[in-house]
Amino acid sequence: MRGIISNSTVYELALVSVLVVAFLIQLYYYLGIYLRVALPKKRSVDNSSAHCIPISVVICARDEEENLENFLPFILEQDYQDFEVIVVNDCSSDNSGYTLDRMLKKYPKLKVTTIKQDEKFTHHKKLALTVGIKAAKNEWLVLTDADCRPDSNKWLASIASNFSENSEIVLGYGGFFEERSFLNKLIRFDGLFIAMQYLGLALAGKPYMGVGRNLAYKKEVFFRNKGFASHAHIYSGDDDLFINEVAKKNNTRVEFRSNSHTRTIPRNSFKRWEIQKRRHITTSKRYRLSSKIMLGGEILSRILFYGSSIALIALLYFPWIIGGLVFLRLIIQLSIIKGVMYRLSERKLLLLSPLYDFYSLFFYGRLALLNIINPRKSSWR
Repeated sequence: MRGIISNSTVYELALVSVLVVAFLIQLYYYLGIYLRVALPKKRSVDNSSAHCIPISVVICARDEEENLENFLPFILEQDYQDFEVIVVNDCSSDNSGYTLDRMLKKYPKLKVTTIKQDEKFTHHKKLALTVGIKAAKNEWLVLTDADCRPDSNKWLASIASNFSENSEIVLGYGGFFEERSFLNKLIRFDGLFIAMQYLGLALAGKPYMGVGRNLAYKKEVFFRNKGFASHAHIYSGDDDLFINEVAKKNNTRVEFRSNSHTRTIPRNSFKRWEIQKRRHITTSKRYRLSSKIMLGGEILSRILFYGSSIALIALLYFPWIIGGLVFLRLIIQLSIIKGVMYRLSERKLLLLSPLYDFYSLFFYGRLALLNIINPRKSSWR
């Protein structure tokens, strides 16, 4: 009869509506957020005088003897006029102390603060960072980790080029060393995708986090916001929760030119990486509501896009058109990710992106469920 629509038609139209809305939301993230990272950065101010701004580099180290030996010289030998490097040797049980003592004789810019083990009192990295920040003599702080190496001796100069009267926070890119394994590619692509989000949103005026491997902010900002006081009881969050609290559109700048990157050693087993990721995602529930909506919107729209497209193709509802829409998103995705890879100096990851796009939904969903069912006590880092 005329005017009567079958239940199957209503179901199909509803799925089409969901698919179109999800597709448009995905376009917003890729063209409105991630594309900003793929495009060359426009520098409105040539802050050449920033090379003279004093910097305090703060590094926390616990049992990092080998990493200090291998990576600390790359930081101490930066081509920058006025900086100091403060290493907080936090209750190390290896020979980190001897390594640092030897370096103190060679590098006048190095300062070492040691925290001794106290059997009656346990602490985590936030205390060590606070100790290092208090020991810093300069207003601008640059943070990285003991297992990180700058990609260039212009690292500090690149970060400092963003220092100005209006800027209080500078977000950099911290990638991972490249190795010949599938796990390494997975970890590096995960880091790349997260960088697309936090760098892209910051460029869009919606900063929500940074990574402690490559991060700068003013000492005054740290103490004005009482440091890590609001989340001191949480082991993680010294970078993302703090930045989520203090970063605003007008006080945050982004630096991701190739000579500003750092690289760190990735986890060498899937289990260790999973534990690390479980610790990281425990902090996301404490983000600002606007940050949760932005991050959750991407995940939800991706779920709905895949779910509705698979259902419509299974129902044989114009499968070539639905498949074409999926293919169009894939082309946009690959084009932008290729540009981001170029900007962030990453290689051999492009073909992994479709797999990660689908797999990460299950991976992070599983970790979130595990954190609810069986919460883990986090380690120092």
